[in-house]
Amino acid sequence: MSWVEVLRAMRENLAAKGYSQVPQLSSSRIIDVNEKMDIVKDPEGTKRAVLIGINYVGQQGELSGCHNDVKNINSYLQEVLGFERENMKVLMDDGMHEEPTFENIVRAFKWVVKESAPGDTVWIHYSGHGGRLEDQDGDEDDGYDETLIPIDFQSEGQIRDDDLLKYLVQPMCEGVTMTCLMDCCHSGTVLDLPYRFIADGDHVEMERNENFEFKDFLTAAVGVAAVAADIAGAAGALDECCTIL
Repeated sequence: MSWVEVLRAMRENLAAKGYSQVPQLSSSRIIDVNEKMDIVKDPEGTKRAVLIGINYVGQQGELSGCHNDVKNINSYLQEVLGFERENMKVLMDDGMHEEPTFENIVRAFKWVVKESAPGDTVWIHYSGHGGRLEDQDGDEDDGYDETLIPIDFQSEGQIRDDDLLKYLVQPMCEGVTMTCLMDCCHSGTVLDLPYRFIADGDHVEMERNENFEFKDFLTAAVGVAAVAADIAGAAGALDECCTIL
């Protein structure tokens, strides 16, 4: 299936369940969204994954489906794409896996960055709450950073988009293909990428964000290309490196 077909199918599934959110694909480079969506570009490379599902068990705002999301993605990666269990880290607040705390999530990102080499494939999945905090460094047009919300956010804080850039995107080795599926509120802009495709039925190709500062992106993300497709609100060259679903 092409990117267009995948994202529009996602929108149809959301609409059938009464949701009005529109899936988005955002990218550091223009891609042909009518081409086949490839997750693994080099079958000879090692495939790694970090899967995060947070139901916030016992907390206000408890969710119910994030663990199932991780289990479904886990099965897909292993059974369809050939990922191996020893190269996957799973973080869930279910009492059986590593807790998805701020520290543990950042440590998992550092692990996948450190282990990955050119030709490898990386998949990052996050299912949980997303949020916004007042911007601290003036790099957001709307004045807010988008965030992921770890289980211990009340004591350790939220993971800002700046943290994702620092720990995941910026240090990733050139030549790695990384796909991130961010299933949370505000996920459409959580990586602040320059191009996007909106699966609203009207758009047919990627468009440039005219407000995007390429100088800042090049400085911050040397050697990294990121593609991001997000279900917004539903729960060394810049040519090729990271794919973020």
